[in-house]
Amino acid sequence: MRKVIAISMGDPAGIGGEIVVKALMQKEIYDKCVPVVVGDYEAIRDANEFCHANLKINRISEVSEAVGEAGTIDLIDMGFLAPNSWKYKQVQKLCGEASFRYVEKVIQLALSNQVDATVTGPINKEAINLAGHHYSGHTEIYADLTHTKDYGMLLISEHLRVIHVSTHVSMRQACDSITTERVHAVIKLADSGMRSLGFEHPKIGVSGFNAHCSENGLFGNEEARAIIPAIEQAKREGIDCDGPVPPDTVFVKCLAGQYDVVVAMYHDQGHIPLKLDGFKLDLNTNKYTSMSGVNCTIGLPIIRTSVDHGTAFGKAGEGRANAQSLIDAIDTAILMANNKSRR
Repeated sequence: MRKVIAISMGDPAGIGGEIVVKALMQKEIYDKCVPVVVGDYEAIRDANEFCHANLKINRISEVSEAVGEAGTIDLIDMGFLAPNSWKYKQVQKLCGEASFRYVEKVIQLALSNQVDATVTGPINKEAINLAGHHYSGHTEIYADLTHTKDYGMLLISEHLRVIHVSTHVSMRQACDSITTERVHAVIKLADSGMRSLGFEHPKIGVSGFNAHCSENGLFGNEEARAIIPAIEQAKREGIDCDGPVPPDTVFVKCLAGQYDVVVAMYHDQGHIPLKLDGFKLDLNTNKYTSMSGVNCTIGLPIIRTSVDHGTAFGKAGEGRANAQSLIDAIDTAILMANNKSRR
């Protein structure tokens, strides 16, 4: 049976509606799942027009009403947008409220077992905070609404997989986040996350935090204080992990196949290599020829995958957004849902 995948549209002022339409133009997606979009009719209708997609929009109120047929977008219309009530490329309170409610709805659908997995389109953090929802991103929203304590952001590109000890915090806070308890928890999340992707015996490389892994304390103490004890504890529990490995070589070793996934200590340490692998920009056209990459939240009671990019206000409403990351996120959600069913 095809899995039912709920897709939140993302911020209406960004490229979320467009990439949803472009992704669901692909017949192959319907061969593998029943996609149900949670968003607003006006935004999807507009994207359908300026993308010249000519897809039918089937407005539904319940997941059970989805037809799941190629050429049709099954849409739970949340009804936040009236015609011309929002503008592309701008941070707006209305769009922040709408995008938060889309996410809230897909979480509710998954927690009530009406869908097998959730996929999220890009939201604008400033907009959701302007609307009164004080979160730093999807990951924190999901953790809060599912009452999850230990969770991590796992990024996937064609050749790399990275999970983070800290994400949307300042570098000062990132330093303070490196505790034995947190690093150990993320190593365990890396192991379970990779198993959900079909890896029976994951090999985990744990990055250091400081240059040269601190050179035995010359450049900091995070390795000795927290990272090494966490690795030793995970090894005693039977997890195949190695490190700390210097941050400037651990990704090279992962690309070579020595590791299946890297535990990164902070946001940019993990995001930069992933985007170097998955994103390709053509300066002649100023378009991304590739925007592959998937963001997963590991540790939740439900499945959540996402695009690995933002709202791209600069190109919103113009019909030139690349939907590859959303397609990849849908495929990953299907894979994780199928593996969950087998366990």
